[in-house]
Amino acid sequence: MTATPRSAPVGKYAAVADGHELRPRRSVMFVPASNAALMTTAWVFGADIYTFDLEDAVSIREKDSARLLAANALRSPQWQGLEVAVRVNGMDTTFFEDDLQTMIRAGASMIRLPMTDTPAMVAELDAQITEIEKACGREVGSTRVMAAIESAAGVVNAYDIAVASPRIVAIALAGFDYLLDMHAERTKDGSELFYARCAVLHAARAARVACYDVVFGDVDDETGFLAEVDLIKGLGFDGKSLINPRQIPLLHAAYAPSEDELRHAQRVVEAAEDAESRGLGVVAVDGKMIDGPIIAAARRTMLYAGHQPIGGEK
Repeated sequence: MTATPRSAPVGKYAAVADGHELRPRRSVMFVPASNAALMTTAWVFGADIYTFDLEDAVSIREKDSARLLAANALRSPQWQGLEVAVRVNGMDTTFFEDDLQTMIRAGASMIRLPMTDTPAMVAELDAQITEIEKACGREVGSTRVMAAIESAAGVVNAYDIAVASPRIVAIALAGFDYLLDMHAERTKDGSELFYARCAVLHAARAARVACYDVVFGDVDDETGFLAEVDLIKGLGFDGKSLINPRQIPLLHAAYAPSEDELRHAQRVVEAAEDAESRGLGVVAVDGKMIDGPIIAAARRTMLYAGHQPIGGEK
């Protein structure tokens, strides 16, 4: 399968919401949909994206009730204005069709598809979502998709998966099932995930979609979590899937730029805006020429520091 990558800025979805709202997307927080208490309170934790989980966090006997709780939550006032994805059950399960129908009709802005192994799965999902959107009166194309890469096949096919549908705005590496598939074990240094991380990240960058790293399961190991965040930030990941709200401020702080980085970014953006206002095609800061990618990176730096870039996203 061949496709043309998007022309949008690299990782645009990781920092830019619909319309003109600018905000970072670093933390993807799972909320078990079977936990009624969390479904009514988790919105206070400050995650960038919340993911109502109908899959791994929900037992077989609770699937139907969890689906109902998630649908009610999507319609409730406290979740309005927040970005909420739903991780549905796999396409090979008996729960998938009911999950998809109910969540899209309830207004889910994004579907996280587990065990995405091939681009054909994304194409099939796209077609099913389109039918549901038409049937319930939603704008066709308004439901976005995050594809979870959880197998060796998924890693190998990551680029084709990422460009298989315009609905795809992000791909996420999921470590547990991938390591089972690879007959590998999780270690402190994460060396067993290095190839998969690099492969999935390269696929995301080539496809111009966001990319999220695996869950760090030991919620009591703050040192280990921060070491892993430092690694994936250095590689270029847009953020990380999370399972505990205590990890949110740690992740956000780790992704925040230093004062020197912020000051430099402000100068770059100000110089770019000044040059644009005067119709100049050449921009220099500290005697060095700066181009579009450098300016875009400076805008992202300001965004992650909580500063809206002058003039908005270009």
